[in-house]
Amino acid sequence: MANASGFLTPSVPSLRRKIQPSIGFSRFGFCFSEGISRRVVCSSGVEGVGTHVSPSQSRVSKLVSKGCKLVGCGSAVPSLSVSNDDLAKIVDTSDEWISVRTGIRNRRVISGKENLRNLAVEAARKALKMADVEPDDLDMILMCTSTPEDIFGDAPKVQRELGCTKSQLAHDITAACSGFVLGLFSASCYIRGGGLRNVLVIGADVISRFVDWTDRGTCILFGDAAGAVVVQACDADEDGLLSFDLHSDGEGARHLGAPIKDDEINDLLGSNGLALEFPPKRSSYACIQMNGKEVFRFAVRCVPQSIESALEKADLKASDVDWLLLHQANQRIIDAVATRLEFPPEKVISNLANYGNTSAASIPLALDEAVRSGKVKPGHTIATSGFGAGLTWGSAVIRWG
Repeated sequence: MANASGFLTPSVPSLRRKIQPSIGFSRFGFCFSEGISRRVVCSSGVEGVGTHVSPSQSRVSKLVSKGCKLVGCGSAVPSLSVSNDDLAKIVDTSDEWISVRTGIRNRRVISGKENLRNLAVEAARKALKMADVEPDDLDMILMCTSTPEDIFGDAPKVQRELGCTKSQLAHDITAACSGFVLGLFSASCYIRGGGLRNVLVIGADVISRFVDWTDRGTCILFGDAAGAVVVQACDADEDGLLSFDLHSDGEGARHLGAPIKDDEINDLLGSNGLALEFPPKRSSYACIQMNGKEVFRFAVRCVPQSIESALEKADLKASDVDWLLLHQANQRIIDAVATRLEFPPEKVISNLANYGNTSAASIPLALDEAVRSGKVKPGHTIATSGFGAGLTWGSAVIRWG
């Protein structure tokens, strides 16, 4: 995620003072590293004949004896399309100004009776149909969203609307634009370590509800959408979720967020930090606040490193990858990351121009379009990365089908 002002930065600064430790997963087990410049060492799941195996090694062996693969995808977008020219009627901007700085020309925004759950359910049904999986065959539903209809989460309600009659676990994952990658990671853990068979991962956000439509630095960027995939257990030699590299850094939260309004917090608390009145007033959230230049620097610095780390964990090189699929934040970020990783433009998936930044939905939405158009074919390897609020960022190397 980054706003238009972030693309006037003449250069990218050097690396931060310290690379945060990462958590990852490869076909050979769970991986922990102290920095992405360091070789990642993973426990092997292969047990030698006559070799004593510790309980921890045994657990790793059981964990990686099962693979998981993507067997279906789907997406949904609102009916209302808002063009750059439409935005030019309410803020000081133009189609040229927006498209040159962001690559965005249109975005979809919920209207009428549309809502987050409508989109999520539609995307999920399409994914289930492609996967030939019935709702009751699901073992779990992961709803990756930062804009739920209910503050306690929407996954159980999506479960109900899909017609699931079993009491499968359904819960939300809140990580904004990184949410879908974290959902894939969670699904792989539940399948490999928990014995689950089918996990539905949904990425959906209606960011339009938290946009200040008078702020041209942010209102031009965002759209609403949902995307979903079915992750299914398989034999280890068919594994399609090859590796992950995941990070977060709370120090960067000040550059991107939508916190509870400061004036309401001040009204509730006295100088000693105690509540001035009881019961307290109901709080509400501010619109999205973003320092575009800092978020841009963060993305072009950290995302290539994370993808390289994920590729190393998968024992692959960039040349082994068929497609690069990044979170659709801004075309200049996508181009900068592709250039650093030496991915040619024809191997980069982008649908940003039509939908804008759809947060947790952007990766599965773009994946679904690429699969259904025939661009992504069974057996293709994809390097993908989500990044944004938190700050959080994470990459995955996956094989479709």
